[in-house]
Amino acid sequence: MTPGSGLQAGLKNRHLSMIAIGGVIGAGLFVGSSSGIATAGPGILLSYALVGTLVVLVMRMLGEMSAANPTSGSFSAHADRALGPWAGFSIGWLYWFFWVVVLAVEATAGAKILESWIPDVPQWGWALIVMVVLTATNLVSVGSYGEFEFWFAGIKVVAIGAFIVVGLLAVFGVLPGVEADKATFANLTSHDGFLPNGPGAILTGVLLVVFSFMGSEIATLAAGESEDPQRAVTKSTNSIIWRIGVFYLGSILVVVTLLPWNDPSIAKDGSYVAALNSLGIAHAGQIMNFIVLTSVLSCLNSGLYTASRMAFSLGERGDAPKAFARVNSRGVPMTAILASVVFGFVAVFFNYLSPDKIFLFLVNSSGAVALFVWLVICFSQLRMRKILQRESPDKLVVKMWLYPYLTWATAALIVFVLGYMLTDTEHDGRQTVLLSLLVAAIVLVIAAVKQRIAANRPDPAAEAPADKVSVG
Repeated sequence: MTPGSGLQAGLKNRHLSMIAIGGVIGAGLFVGSSSGIATAGPGILLSYALVGTLVVLVMRMLGEMSAANPTSGSFSAHADRALGPWAGFSIGWLYWFFWVVVLAVEATAGAKILESWIPDVPQWGWALIVMVVLTATNLVSVGSYGEFEFWFAGIKVVAIGAFIVVGLLAVFGVLPGVEADKATFANLTSHDGFLPNGPGAILTGVLLVVFSFMGSEIATLAAGESEDPQRAVTKSTNSIIWRIGVFYLGSILVVVTLLPWNDPSIAKDGSYVAALNSLGIAHAGQIMNFIVLTSVLSCLNSGLYTASRMAFSLGERGDAPKAFARVNSRGVPMTAILASVVFGFVAVFFNYLSPDKIFLFLVNSSGAVALFVWLVICFSQLRMRKILQRESPDKLVVKMWLYPYLTWATAALIVFVLGYMLTDTEHDGRQTVLLSLLVAAIVLVIAAVKQRIAANRPDPAAEAPADKVSVG
């Protein structure tokens, strides 16, 4: 439980374990990987490895800070302490903005799948149903969120695990009853080489896959509502390497060995559906739709939880309305949840009213927030390590490797990726960075004004003695 807060320790160890595992498996892995493969060929494995390494390093830094001070505000609370209130305020609100936009994106994606199954209910109706059900789940208790996420994440983990096993058996030619004519490790090099579009395509691939990794930090926020936060953070931090290695690199390796990277079916049907179809597995499209729907619901569930807990933390620190920090008898921050979901509903409305203007602006203006968050984590850890070493070195149970050199190298890589995005006009990289920077600048201005007002506000405690003297 977060010290000093009204949140309750309602998440069990099995909840935290599955939230940590499932947090790195977003719907973007299933939906967005085909465009990455088309851009970089088999070299997309290097793109995933590069971003995966980045996430591992950032999570190690976040794990160091969160194990020492588990809190529902996670990196926002750490930035507040290490860099100043302006940093905690800014990155907290940007992160909240990112997730409430994700709510709308995922609700729409889920509604499209459900409408294809039951067309009698319109798409907007399904989006409404999905949002209402998961809002109710989060309002009941943190335990109900954890239970839903346990099963959602469990389905994703089992599905990808089965996909990898079946795919590798097919590649080695030992899958009974399957003629996988195109499946061979030669697919990695035989179609214009491992990097058919040149080494530069690796960086372009990075831009296409980096956003599918957002969510790995959710475990550090959820740890604040577990029985043993320090153990939960340490465990999730230490397991991040194998989770990314298996679920991302493992599954993408299977896709690009089962089929040539330039097979038309990958772009047409999606990478995972095309891979299953190549094995002659019946109803592959519907199977994958079910898995994608599970991932979408998982992302929605976690997005609402994460946005509400960040709003709660901002309210606790005086960076949001105080009502956000209030909890009911079950330890649920109802106002923070409802405020987050209202913005999500508004964004869903804009998706139907103005998909190519207002909604596109919301999506693009939140697109680079993941990189901003990771950059702030780097700078926070640089300062926080010194604070912890000075004040409570015993709390450093998780340590960033090769501090401070690897932290600086990670920050430099993030800045490089942001800079490279500014050169990308083909995949909207430039627009995403510029719009995200615009929103970040607006939030920073608000933070500066808020800090100036707070600094100029007279301190009643300091003035009280003086008033008594003047009266006497």
